Amino acid sequence: MNAASPTDLSAPTETIESQHPDVVSFARSQIGETKHDIEQGVRLYYAVRDEIRYDPYQIDLTTAGMKASTTLQARRGWCVSKAVLLAACCRSVGIPARLGFADVRNHLSTARLRERMGTDIFYWHGFTDMLLDGKWVKATPAFNIELCRKFRLLPLEFNGRNDSLYHPFDEEGNRHMEYVSHRGVYADLPMDEIVETFRQEYKFGRSQAELKRESFDADVDSETAG
Repeated sequence: MNAASPTDLSAPTETIESQHPDVVSFARSQIGETKHDIEQGVRLYYAVRDEIRYDPYQIDLTTAGMKASTTLQARRGWCVSKAVLLAACCRSVGIPARLGFADVRNHLSTARLRERMGTDIFYWHGFTDMLLDGKWVKATPAFNIELCRKFRLLPLEFNGRNDSLYHPFDEEGNRHMEYVSHRGVYADLPMDEIVETFRQEYKFGRSQAELKRESFDADVDSETAG
């Protein structure tokens, strides 16, 4: 675990841009007039989950590519960049937040992505850990509801009181996701560690140039048609 005080976990970083005007505006528009931190956290979770589309073909492991404002502007991201955005939104409204990571198997993906990766393990799967009503609660905003419906996967719900970490089963009761190992929580994005793991474990490495030329949405539609 990357230790940090609640004060540190309310401050902006280079990627968790909690003071960026676009992030602040987005967060405030989502929470409206509610003052209760649990309700604020829940509203921010659903906003990032469903308004930012999941797209693992566009991974950009640079500081610029992982900034919260970049993901917000693109309106799409992958599990880590969406977790960064949610953490930034939380911090922008005064909710301490940090990033959590785990290695998982059977992550929502496509055949093209699995072939490019060369493994069925997704390293550094990201989620957000929020301090709500004095309790740390984990939330995973990765998969937007439309995507879940296409894959016949139950969407992850979040009530601000209980952890919402992963999809163990699909709509038909088949096993969908398994946590292989937990990597802990961090006050800031551990970019160098993620880059090094991807370099060692995945075929596509850092650039992922071939995948960026493809369409994740089109591949999903093709694989889920009928």
